[in-house]
Amino acid sequence: MSAVSALLAFALAAFPSSFPPSRAIQPLPAAGELAAPIDRAAFQDAMRKLWEDHVTWTRLYIVSAVAGLPDTPAAAQRLLQNQADIGTAIKAFYGEAAGNALTSLLRAHILIAADLVTAAKAANSAGVQSAAARWDANAVEIADFLSGANPANWPRETLRAEMRHHLELTLREAQARLKGDWAADIAAYDEVHQHILGLADVLTAGIIKQFPRQFN
Repeated sequence: MSAVSALLAFALAAFPSSFPPSRAIQPLPAAGELAAPIDRAAFQDAMRKLWEDHVTWTRLYIVSAVAGLPDTPAAAQRLLQNQADIGTAIKAFYGEAAGNALTSLLRAHILIAADLVTAAKAANSAGVQSAAARWDANAVEIADFLSGANPANWPRETLRAEMRHHLELTLREAQARLKGDWAADIAAYDEVHQHILGLADVLTAGIIKQFPRQFN
């Protein structure tokens, strides 16, 4: 095992261990735009699209960063834009401040992930350990923030476990990429993709249950 792979394996050990029908994706409501009932299926599709973009652009960033491609900064910016889009998606339900807070937490999630990949690529064991610890703490913050907004439908421990599983799968993907194990790399992406769709559905169901009058 290479030094880079060993470092990512260490980071991985630190974490506890169907596509929607073909429809046009409708935009989520903006803040203050909840007068008209929202179609439940369209809302689910839109939420899935946001979180699918999250893992897709994370993957493209990992591919570019590991290979040192010139599009790495552009991929990073698109990935960060996705975090703002996710934060904006909850503003209609939880308010401007909550949406901005979620964006901030998700931006940190991405920036720490970038630090982790950079440290692993440089065989910087101290950097990997530091980034892994910060990434785990940030995942807990995101889970607790969401649970605090909708505790009846998003149990804290459930969301913490799901967020940590997301980190584990993403690390597995990055580790395989750095090792050049393309079969494992593809398998890890398939798994993180399926997982994020499930998480998006949990978030969708929670919002619909909390705000049933806003949906038809």
